[in-house]
Amino acid sequence: MARNLNAKCRQCRREGEKLFLKGDKCFSDKCPVERRNYPPGQHGQKKARLSDYALQLREKQKIKRIYGLLEGQFRNVYKRSEKQKGITGDNLLKILESRLDNVAYSMGFGSSRSEARQIIRHNCILLNGKRVNIPSHIVEPGDTVEVAEHAKNYIRIKSSIESIKRRSIPAWMDVDLDSLKGSYKNKPDRSDLSSTINESLVVELYSK
Repeated sequence: MARNLNAKCRQCRREGEKLFLKGDKCFSDKCPVERRNYPPGQHGQKKARLSDYALQLREKQKIKRIYGLLEGQFRNVYKRSEKQKGITGDNLLKILESRLDNVAYSMGFGSSRSEARQIIRHNCILLNGKRVNIPSHIVEPGDTVEVAEHAKNYIRIKSSIESIKRRSIPAWMDVDLDSLKGSYKNKPDRSDLSSTINESLVVELYSK
């Protein structure tokens, strides 16, 4: 399976903001973005004016990195969002937020999306009581997501539950951290999602 093996902290520095790819490290003083908030490389500190195309490309790269998708995967999600009724950009973010790996991360079962993806691959997550090991599986409103019984004592999952206390659980999810079980109540509205994401730039990029 193809993966993005680029250093995660360099990806955050490239985008000029925290993408929360490293779990607890992102909330500590060790976060490189706190100390060197400029792109990596010898020319990183030089200020350059970006063209409209470069801005669109950077925004696409940022969203891909936040949700941990490769180019082909992201393009497929975009095509799916185009076919749905409503605003394409909103549809895009709702699909990304509804992925099982993102839902497991948001519920606190993984300290990062990459860690959530890994525990899903290792059969540690149940969807409506059944094992699902496909991180891209779309969770529908009303579905329940929980940690499998055999995995509840894993140190990685226990530490993830501790880390969720540093970030809030989204309002469209209801999570019982004691039983490690949550409900995906509804799809988020655009106003509920990050204001630092400009999905309209991605729509402009793919519309060319």
